[in-house]
Amino acid sequence: MENDQQQTIIRINKAISKKTNGAIIIPTNPSVDAAGSACALYLALIKLGKNISLICPTKVEYDIIGIDKFQTTLNISGDTLMISFPYVDGSIDKVDWGIDGDRFYITITPQAGYQKLDPEKVSYSYTGGKIDFIFVLDSPSLISLGDVYQNNQDKFQGVEIINIDRHLTNANFGTINFINKTASSLSEMVFQVIKNLNVEIDKEIATNLYAGLTAATNNFSSYSVNAQTFETAASLLKLGAIKKIIKKPVSSFQSSFSSFAPPITPSPASQKFQPNPIEQVEKEPVPKKSNETPSDWLKPKIFKGGGLI
Repeated sequence: MENDQQQTIIRINKAISKKTNGAIIIPTNPSVDAAGSACALYLALIKLGKNISLICPTKVEYDIIGIDKFQTTLNISGDTLMISFPYVDGSIDKVDWGIDGDRFYITITPQAGYQKLDPEKVSYSYTGGKIDFIFVLDSPSLISLGDVYQNNQDKFQGVEIINIDRHLTNANFGTINFINKTASSLSEMVFQVIKNLNVEIDKEIATNLYAGLTAATNNFSSYSVNAQTFETAASLLKLGAIKKIIKKPVSSFQSSFSSFAPPITPSPASQKFQPNPIEQVEKEPVPKKSNETPSDWLKPKIFKGGGLI
């Protein structure tokens, strides 16, 4: 089985070695493990000179390096220049274009009563690129990718789909399927893939993978943790990984609810049986031993009927 997985990893390297445009897609509401491994793979492929889009159908807000690169739509940059800016319905009167010497210009005239276009809010990007390969991470099926798949099914046809997952129910939908149902984390699997790409694993990549690994294993306490898990963690720390706890962001609804919720007061019963913190125990005074002999210690004791009088 281990040899089969190593052969699969080698196939992944060969499949993308001569290709340029790719995407990394993770499912809706991803885990820290999925987001961390996706960002790590993104940073590694960028180092190889690949043109990569990082996609998730829902917004991702973890404190992970590269998280700002996520998009919610599948759009590979190409040769077509796209100009965009904030728009209010009815705010534009007309759009003209023309050529003056060696300059091409576009004229945008606002509707009367509306503000003119702010140049600082104009953004430029390239689109229309052709996808050569797609990494799908932590997804048992393409349906789990939500609208990203539903609205772009044609873009999944005729391309290399590299399916990396550890779900027991994975449908093996990829042209290459790297599935390890006993792996402790997706980050551990992606680490193996990145190592085979012969790219430098820097501190940022290592930190993302370490965050995913520790989150997936509940800080190495889950039943799936094995020797390989600790070997991976040790390797990532040697590569400069920074330890940090990644928590799921609190929604605005939760934060607003907590501000109105009354404080919880422990019941007398819970207070009675609650153990003292170690700091408090250390501060509690130790009863002094008395050297004085009780005054009645030398008096004779008289027993009657099995009792002391």
